[in-house]
Amino acid sequence: MTTRDRILNEALTLFSENGYDGTGVEQIAEKVGIKAPSLYKHFKGKEDILYALIDITEARYEEFFGSNRHIGKLPESKEEFMQTAIKKVSFTMNDPMIRKMRKFLVREQFRNERFAEITTKHQLHGIQGMYMKIIEGMMSKGLFKEDDPELLATEVTAPVALWIAKADRQPQCTRESMENIEKHVRHFCDVYMTE
Repeated sequence: MTTRDRILNEALTLFSENGYDGTGVEQIAEKVGIKAPSLYKHFKGKEDILYALIDITEARYEEFFGSNRHIGKLPESKEEFMQTAIKKVSFTMNDPMIRKMRKFLVREQFRNERFAEITTKHQLHGIQGMYMKIIEGMMSKGLFKEDDPELLATEVTAPVALWIAKADRQPQCTRESMENIEKHVRHFCDVYMTE
């Protein structure tokens, strides 16, 4: 791992634990095992580190989870829809970088408009838009009952976001949250899918 990567990794951990204002460049450098002035060889400052982390995390989320611009292959059955949904949830709940960034954003969303927008995107608009497109596509193939795709997307994603938030707050409840998410997705499919 390069020094730059170590800086990013340690900064994300500190930001998620202490918040942006509660983390100093000196702390980051100490965790990496370098002197603070050496950190400036890689980044202009703490804000530069933060925005690099946001960009990296956004790209990672886009690649492994998807978005309304990148929905991936449409599921072709109820089972495939459930497997795809659970795979996405498992990624977002278990990926260390995504978990730390989510914890940081939830904490900082009230202090910074960009953080608020990113949090809303991931907890509401982005995921809802992605699932709306998936459901619309599957509805056009006759796999979902005719209904309002936007409302269905909200119905499937909102409870999932609540269970993920619980697992973030209470890591000992991660298994329970995942079981409830799976139960919820299965019930959603049983109610709204045609097969």
